[in-house]
Amino acid sequence: MVTISYVDKRSPAERAGILAGDKLNTINGSAVNDVLDYRFYITEKVVVLGIVRGGSEMTFTIHKPEYDDIGLEFETYLMDRKKCCANKCIFCFIDQNPEGMRESIYFKDDDERLSFLQGNYVTLTNLKQRDIDRMIKMRISPINVSVHTVEPELRCRMLGNRFAGDSMKYLSQLADAGIELNLQFVLCRGINDGEHLRKSLDFIRTLSSFQSAAFVPAGLTGYRKGLFPLEPYDAKSAAAVIDEIEKENRYYIETRGEGGVFASDEFYLTAKRRLPDDEFYCGYPQLENGVGMLTDLKTTFLLDLDDTEQSEEGEIHVATGEAAYPLICELAEAFSAKFPQRRIVVHAVKNNFFGGSVTVSGLVTATDIIDQLAGKVRNRLIIPSNMLKADEDIFLDNITLSELSARLGVPVRPVRTDETCAAFAE
Repeated sequence: MVTISYVDKRSPAERAGILAGDKLNTINGSAVNDVLDYRFYITEKVVVLGIVRGGSEMTFTIHKPEYDDIGLEFETYLMDRKKCCANKCIFCFIDQNPEGMRESIYFKDDDERLSFLQGNYVTLTNLKQRDIDRMIKMRISPINVSVHTVEPELRCRMLGNRFAGDSMKYLSQLADAGIELNLQFVLCRGINDGEHLRKSLDFIRTLSSFQSAAFVPAGLTGYRKGLFPLEPYDAKSAAAVIDEIEKENRYYIETRGEGGVFASDEFYLTAKRRLPDDEFYCGYPQLENGVGMLTDLKTTFLLDLDDTEQSEEGEIHVATGEAAYPLICELAEAFSAKFPQRRIVVHAVKNNFFGGSVTVSGLVTATDIIDQLAGKVRNRLIIPSNMLKADEDIFLDNITLSELSARLGVPVRPVRTDETCAAFAE
């Protein structure tokens, strides 16, 4: 039973007489515990709501087009609390976070509902058989799963959870039921790569509904004191991972016409390998895992540059992480070659906030930008939008975009990948 916080004006629910503060108990006789129940059961043309108002049970019948919403809002998006992570992964990035960040950064979620609704990755370790049965019944698809290894004993060790190996059976059940699967493997050098990576790749072949898999190196910050000792990848070990995954990718190209397993950009940069072309990434199904981000940026930028007919004069500045710096310089040079009146100064921001081997732009903080660029930036500064929270102009270190602008004394504009060329021209 969940409390209704708001009823949309002129909605089917308002017309039926439902009020804010009412408690939704059932839909068509089925109990409502969270957002998945709600979304699944309101798809019918005739919806019978069991409502509790002031201690009294009431029934409301709504007639509407199939799949239309009925206009109810609830106190929280999920209608109940997020499921937190029950694992103690040896590579957990949150355990390596410094102090002073946004409070939400320190919460470890592992919620299968957010996997479907928002694309979050889940380990399946906190699920019961009834949860899997519900996902199959409701056709919750696709599901994004953090696997890391398919060997039960090794998975238990890596996830710090004695039940982690048991949950692998759920992956096969979901696949057999036709639930589409996107997978993530965080590779720890010398632990789940090599022969263990080969076993994971072989297992993926058995999943009939498999869509894509990303293989990313464990992110290592400067805050690993007391944590499991992990070694960063070097050029040779990163190249070995790429070779194994690209060989496996050819299997998918031959059997289904497109690739399915991908190494992240970070592996290619570490190995000093050329990044694959746009076609290699098959529409970028693993972009959020850092797979193909740089190729996507370059491809989009150069297409936009061909269509750009004019540019403003003068100088602008761009801040990015160390990983993307060479590419951003390349794009800036291409832009200035076409529009000589525009000078673009690119700054690589070293990640002192996290330390370690962190070089991606999405983990750059305002603190490091201020420390390294104050007094060096004139006119305005462009930053990638992934430095900010998705729904708020705030950095990981709890500094807002407006605060950064004030500290630098220049306007700061965040831009998405598909806005980069236009931002260079303005």
